[in-house]
Amino acid sequence: MSQLEIRALAFDSPVAQSLIRAALADLGQRYGGSGDDTPVDAAEFVPPRGAFLVAYLDGRPVGCGGWRSHGDDTAELKRMYTDPAARGRGVARAVLAAVEESARHHGRKRIILECGDRQPEAIAMYTSAGYERIPNFGFYADAPGCLSFGRVL
Repeated sequence: MSQLEIRALAFDSPVAQSLIRAALADLGQRYGGSGDDTPVDAAEFVPPRGAFLVAYLDGRPVGCGGWRSHGDDTAELKRMYTDPAARGRGVARAVLAAVEESARHHGRKRIILECGDRQPEAIAMYTSAGYERIPNFGFYADAPGCLSFGRVL
């Protein structure tokens, strides 16, 4: 049986940055370019205004996700990713639940996210976790294929 552990790490830590580079490469393959040009500052992921979490499977970092403040009571989910070798093992759902719990713990009442239409597996996970379509927001609000989701925490 595999052991899954989720740890809070600094967004700019080497482990987190390695996973973020992999996430951006995956998005780049799907959409072209850098994958995501959304301005992101590591300081946005420092509690109590945000957090960044890394999933370890049998001691190896295999996934990540974080949240940053979007107003006083809303969290924005950012940089969700699971290594392809670890997909289908519940890593993304565990990270999502941990991100939601962290945001809730820091007083957020709602969580929102942007996702592209070329990520059917992510869209399926978010909708099965209770996320619903909301009006587009943020950096890609007017981009074709941008889908925004949210849910009450």
